Amino acid sequence: MSADKVIRLRVYLCFMGMCLFALAILVKGSFVIFKEGPQLKAYADSLYTDVQVLQPERGNIYTEDGSLLSSSIPEFDIRLDLVTLPKDTFKKYINPLSSSLAEILYDKGKSATDYKLTLKKQQKKGNRYYLLARKVSYSQYLKIKKLQPFIKGANRGGFMTESHIKRSNPFGILANRTVGIWRENAQKVGLEDAFNTELKGEEGRRIVRKIAGGAYMPIDGSEVEPVNGKDVVTTLDMNIQDVAENALMKQLKIDNATYGTCVVMETKTGKIKALANLGRQKDGSYYEDKNYALVGIEPGSTCKVISLISLLNDKKTEIDKSINCSNTASYRIGKRRITDSHPVGTVSVKKALAQSSNIGFFKMIYHNYKNDKNAYINNLKKLNLHLPTGIEINGESKTNLNETRVHDEEYLIGSMGYGYGMKLTPMHLCMVYNAIANNGKMMKPYLVNAVKEYGQTIQKFEPVVLNEKAVIPSAVEDIKDAMHEVVQSGTGKKLRNPYYNICGKTGTARHAEGKKGYNGLYHASFIGFFPKEDPQYTIAVVVRTSRNSKNYYGGLLALPVFQEVANRLYATHVVTPKTYVNTDSLHRTPELKKLHATQFSTIASALGMETRNKVVTGWLQSAKESEDKKWDTQGVQFGNKDVPNVKGMGLRNAMTVLESRGLRVIPVGKGKVARQSVEPGVTIKKGQTITIHLS
Repeated sequence: MSADKVIRLRVYLCFMGMCLFALAILVKGSFVIFKEGPQLKAYADSLYTDVQVLQPERGNIYTEDGSLLSSSIPEFDIRLDLVTLPKDTFKKYINPLSSSLAEILYDKGKSATDYKLTLKKQQKKGNRYYLLARKVSYSQYLKIKKLQPFIKGANRGGFMTESHIKRSNPFGILANRTVGIWRENAQKVGLEDAFNTELKGEEGRRIVRKIAGGAYMPIDGSEVEPVNGKDVVTTLDMNIQDVAENALMKQLKIDNATYGTCVVMETKTGKIKALANLGRQKDGSYYEDKNYALVGIEPGSTCKVISLISLLNDKKTEIDKSINCSNTASYRIGKRRITDSHPVGTVSVKKALAQSSNIGFFKMIYHNYKNDKNAYINNLKKLNLHLPTGIEINGESKTNLNETRVHDEEYLIGSMGYGYGMKLTPMHLCMVYNAIANNGKMMKPYLVNAVKEYGQTIQKFEPVVLNEKAVIPSAVEDIKDAMHEVVQSGTGKKLRNPYYNICGKTGTARHAEGKKGYNGLYHASFIGFFPKEDPQYTIAVVVRTSRNSKNYYGGLLALPVFQEVANRLYATHVVTPKTYVNTDSLHRTPELKKLHATQFSTIASALGMETRNKVVTGWLQSAKESEDKKWDTQGVQFGNKDVPNVKGMGLRNAMTVLESRGLRVIPVGKGKVARQSVEPGVTIKKGQTITIHLS
């Protein structure tokens, strides 16, 4: 073959090879475009796009009068890119920047020198993500953001932030357990948990694309806005809550108690106006750590009122009928021995309740129901004691009426008559007592009035009647009279006063520790309502003793808490017709003689009294003249350790006066002070809180 043919053949082969290679590229390109293209494009997009979740604002929780109980507050972690920030800019601003940071972040405890040395060190190390400060408030964040060189932004000023939402309770410990806790990766309790669906809102979404410098830019039209959470309006009154919490705290500290609870219920509706729960911590302090109002306990003598309801509803006795409660402090029937703290002999049923006779109530329940135990259990069920109260917060203990065991143990039915062998929660007991106060109508306890969205009510909660005739009409007044006798002459006589009538019952129950039996600890309680003629509030107080408690009777531990709360409520919240009181006896009362004239007049006015006696008028006038030098024109007494009267003052003046006495002040509303949670003249306690309502 000639050389020309060989060369020509080689050229043809090369050309054909190139054509085949081009064809292969074309085929592969087509395969990539049409077959693998969508998958590769999606993969490429995933490297440069992302879906961001937009968090909604969590709804707020309010008191009935609109005070804020729980709200979401933004917090910021501030980081610096000390590499992106030009060295000459860093050098130019380091001194004024350090001084400003020390001033703005005063709560972090660092000086200007500390910031200067730290920033220089981190800049030298080339730190591109230096954490300057955690949990910075929104106001601090805004101030830092405006500093040079941070005002230049992330790319030129090296300023970066990470925002977080902190749930804040402006009232601190007050109703803290009832309001509850909401945070990621933690136990959620209270209303924050129960109404989480309404409060949390709905998350939004948006697609962002990665651009030069590593920043992400939202893609137009891809954003789905978040839906902010709804607001929850409770039935709570923080003025009442403050009184209940402080009264309970004081008594727990006095007796070194383990825990205590105080429930304040509005009689006609079942609204919970205050729910205080305090438990002792390891360091000896008290905190709202558990909802003790929903924990089942053996109720002890407060259950005698429930037994009396059963007996009178079934017409098995009358309150004036005599019952032999034994002349000794011990009564034995079969293998069962019942004891009383003091023998009362033969007395009426009313007196047996007033003196809290275990023997008397054992006999009445045992002899009337031993052959028909189901009748007694059914009466308890008619009072809804076998069901949860249905209150809106989780964690309510199941009650235990021992329906099976009561048939196996002959004398258990009698023990249940005075509060042993069953378990009820303080909330259940409050609900039953409230039914008596409400003329036999049992109301469901509830904590929430409404759910609102942008101020508009979208769900309203009305009072719910559980039983129209939980106590029959003919029995209501008899039970009220018997409970009033408890206060007039019985175990609750420390509550007796000349201003208003209280109906209630003390309780002292031994605490059982499972199968180990009774362990020497007690539940002391007092439950009652007032005023007797037109009950408006029912209060249940239960205190659990400790090994170091000096007292364990309900009349010594729980009654003082009830008394303080009831007196304050009667003076500030109870609506009652103006009445005339025998002031001849009032001015000789030792406690009242200690009062300043201004205080006496304030109390008399609040209680609806008018002093028409010349002796009292003269006494008041002389007392007033002797006190005039100590009181200024606004009624603020200086130079002592009493709570001053700030009613009528503006917020600034009131805060100055109160804080100068060492009080922690919680203002509610705007304008001038209309009322204060701690009355003037009360001795100030260290660290005491006072709520002032402005209008």
